[in-house]
Amino acid sequence: MRSTPPNRRSLRGSLRRIGAATAATAALVLAGFGSAVQADAATSATTSSKVTWAATGCATPKHAGELACNSYRVTGGLTAFQKQQAARTGVTPKAADASTPSGYGPTNLQSAYGLTSAAASNGSGETIAIVDAYNDPNAESDLATYRSYYGLSSCTTANGCFKKVSQTGSTTSLPSSDTGWSEEISLDLDMASAICPKCNILLVEAKSATMANLGTAVNEAVTLGAKYVSNSYGGSESSSDSSYDTSYFKHAGVAITVSAGDSDYGAEYPAASQYVTSVGGTNLKTSSTTRGWTETVWKTSSTEGTGSGCSSYDTKPSWQTDTGCTKRTISDVSAVADPATGVSVYDSYGITAGWYTFGGTSASSPIIAGVYALAGVPSSSSYPASFPYAKAGTSALNDVTSGNNGSCSTSYLCTAGTGYDGPTGWGTPEGVSAFTG
Repeated sequence: MRSTPPNRRSLRGSLRRIGAATAATAALVLAGFGSAVQADAATSATTSSKVTWAATGCATPKHAGELACNSYRVTGGLTAFQKQQAARTGVTPKAADASTPSGYGPTNLQSAYGLTSAAASNGSGETIAIVDAYNDPNAESDLATYRSYYGLSSCTTANGCFKKVSQTGSTTSLPSSDTGWSEEISLDLDMASAICPKCNILLVEAKSATMANLGTAVNEAVTLGAKYVSNSYGGSESSSDSSYDTSYFKHAGVAITVSAGDSDYGAEYPAASQYVTSVGGTNLKTSSTTRGWTETVWKTSSTEGTGSGCSSYDTKPSWQTDTGCTKRTISDVSAVADPATGVSVYDSYGITAGWYTFGGTSASSPIIAGVYALAGVPSSSSYPASFPYAKAGTSALNDVTSGNNGSCSTSYLCTAGTGYDGPTGWGTPEGVSAFTG
């Protein structure tokens, strides 16, 4: 029976507070805030407010043996995005105002990861699959609101862009609805849209959050033709993981991404699978550098931050050559996950309908799945988790060199530095070339 790591169980549902920031207008969002020339305004805003957030409902499993999602929703204060916007405009919004976005949107994320050109040109005809548990009855309508606000093309069942199915492929016999997993689903769908706006989206809903049902949903996504599959959930490792690898995640020619976890240093499954791209999390801010952005390891407290570590059970893939872990090392790459520098999401099921800021490695997994989709279809015999390793140490990846997610006996497994490290892998995308085979 699988359970979540003990430190997550003590943490989930509690509020976390860190220093953060001020506000935004919709016009500036659409105008492209976050370009490479944007200075770091986070220290120059005239007002400040502490950001508070809580783990989403699915971060605490409903039943024994279920896995947890890896997401947080901001509940108060002003985010880094809002503070930066306030510095530009001189207008400070109300904290926790759900009427307008308060986190990074598509323009910001595409700018941060060098994807602006690729997102405008690539992805047409590709399908990103999002695998989650339970049903979100408002998934399609919430996605439509997000895409409309940011000027993205319509993605609906009617035009063939969006499809929602159960783990058996049924479009009518869906799982029971769940408010916590619905927030997770909104986050995942919006991030896939933000990175690859021309992609089709397939939402596969498992009937519960067990590994068997979520794994069956992964297999169904592949059966239905998805070449990019995002999974924003995890739990403690077990001796069954090698069999789960073979049963659910060994899909040559398919890029499968998995969140590394939100409970600081420590290995989770399925991020530890040798066949997936494990995705860590960063704090993302604008800066005066040539890139225009800077990133550090996401860590909020001794029990909250990106996961990483050395698997106890899973075999080390041939392309992974770090010497401090004889088995599978987590992570491979990373993207934004800190709720204080989080992403905008529209959600309406079980909470007041509106705009919210989300964080957690649940955000970084679909972001990386979107990058794979922009990069093009993997060869049929490949395992795309290996692709970033071929571009290790090059300008195709932004090396994250500062921060840690805890203490460990082998320092690079929990501390960022030049080159490979556990919390951020080889770094974050700078374009798509590190994600092609």
